[in-house]
Amino acid sequence: MPADAPVGDPQAALRADPFGPLRSRGYLMLLALTALFGVVISAGAYGFLQAVEEIEKAVYTSLPKALGFDGAPFWWPLPLLALAGLLVAATVQYLPGNGGHQPAEGFKAQGTVSAAELPGVLLAALASLTLGAVVGPEAPLIALGGGIALYGFRLIKPEADASSQALVAAAGSFAAISALLGSPLIGAFLLMEVSGLGGPMLGIVLVPGLLASGIGSLVFTGLGTWAGVGKGTLIIPNLPPADRPDLAQFGYALLIGVAAGFVGTGIRRLGLFLQPGVNRRRLVWTPVCGLVVAGLAIAYAEGSGKDASDVLFSGESALPGLLLHSGAYSAGVLTLLIACKGLAYGVSLSAFRGGPVFPALYIGAAGGIALSHLPGLPFVTGAAMGMGALAVALLRLPMTAVLLATLLLGKSGVTVMPLVIVAVVVCHVVVARISPPPVKAAAPAATAAPA
Repeated sequence: MPADAPVGDPQAALRADPFGPLRSRGYLMLLALTALFGVVISAGAYGFLQAVEEIEKAVYTSLPKALGFDGAPFWWPLPLLALAGLLVAATVQYLPGNGGHQPAEGFKAQGTVSAAELPGVLLAALASLTLGAVVGPEAPLIALGGGIALYGFRLIKPEADASSQALVAAAGSFAAISALLGSPLIGAFLLMEVSGLGGPMLGIVLVPGLLASGIGSLVFTGLGTWAGVGKGTLIIPNLPPADRPDLAQFGYALLIGVAAGFVGTGIRRLGLFLQPGVNRRRLVWTPVCGLVVAGLAIAYAEGSGKDASDVLFSGESALPGLLLHSGAYSAGVLTLLIACKGLAYGVSLSAFRGGPVFPALYIGAAGGIALSHLPGLPFVTGAAMGMGALAVALLRLPMTAVLLATLLLGKSGVTVMPLVIVAVVVCHVVVARISPPPVKAAAPAATAAPA
C-alpha cells in the first residue's frame, strides 16, 4: 500500500491503485462465482418470463374456451384483476419483504432481498404480471436475481465479507435484468445510474456484472432456441427505415419532451397519491384498484373495438405489434389508449408489484405514433422519441432511457438517436422543474444531544 494511503481506508487505497483488486486472487475467485451465478440466474429469468407468458395465455385465452365461451367475454378482466389484488394484498400483508419494490417510487438503490423475502417477491410479481396489472417484470427480476445470487454465495462462502457479498448480489441483479432487456449494455447503464457509482469503484463492480450478464445472455438465447420460444432480444424486426432527422423533427422532439414530462409526472403522482391509502388497507383497496384497471381496459375495448389487452399487462409483448401495425390505429383510438393505459398504469403503480419500464415505453410509443398523424413526423421517429421521453419521466435515468428507445428499434433507432436525446433531455428538465423537491427531515430539537 502506498505510504500516503490511510490505513483502514479502502476508498483511498482504491484511488491510489485502481487496478489492485483486479490482480488479487480473491477477486478472480469472485469472477468465477459470478460467471456461475450468471448461468443459473439467466436460466431462472428465462423460466420466470416464460411462466408469466404461459399463465397469462392460460387465464385469458385457454380458460374462457374451456368454460364454453368463444373467447374471453368483455367482463373477463374484472374477476381476474380482483383476484390479483387479493393475492398481492395477502402476500404483502402476511409474507416478509412487502412483496418487493413499490413501483410508484421509481428505481432507486435498495438493500438486497433476503432469502426469507424471496417467496413474497416472486408471488406478488406473478400475481401482478399474469392477471393483468399494468406493471413490468424488471424490478422483480432485479430483486430476485440479487437475492438468489447472495443466498447462493453465502452457502458457498459463509465467511465472505460484506463487500464481496454486495458485489455478487449486484452481479446477480445485473444478469437478471440483462436477460430481460436482451443486452448487457442496457443493463449496465440502468444499474450504474440507479446505484450512482463512479470512479474506480464502478469498474470493480462492473466487471463481475458484465461477465455474469454476458454469459447469462448466451444461456438465455440458447434456451430460447432449444425450447423454440423466446428470442433473447427485444429488438423489433421489420420496421421501415427511419428518415434522417430534419428541422421539423427537431421541433417535434421539443414538443414530445415537454408533453411527456407532464404526462409522466401525472402518472407517477397518481400512483404516489393513491399509495398511502392502499398501504393502510391493502386487503380492501388493492382489489378495488384491480377492478379500476379492469374497468379502464373494458372502456377502451368497448370504445375502440380493439382488444382489452392493449391496456392490460406491461406492454412488453404488445409493443412490437403496436409498431408493426400502427396503421390500424387511428389518432382517436391512440388517444383513448394513452388515456386508459396511463390511468391504469398510475393505479397499478400504487397497489401492485412490478417495474415501471415497459408500460412507459408502450404509452410513449403510442403517443409518438399519435403525433405522427401530423405532417412531417414519421411514425418510427415519433415512437422512438415518445418511448425515450416517457421512460425518463418515470425512471429519471436519462442514459438508460436513450438506450432503451434506440437499441430496441435496431438500425432505425441509431438513425434517430439525436432526436431521442433531445426529447429525453427536455423531458428530464421539465420533470425536474414541475416535480416537488424531496421533503427534508425535520431539524432536531435544540435540546437534543448531538449524535
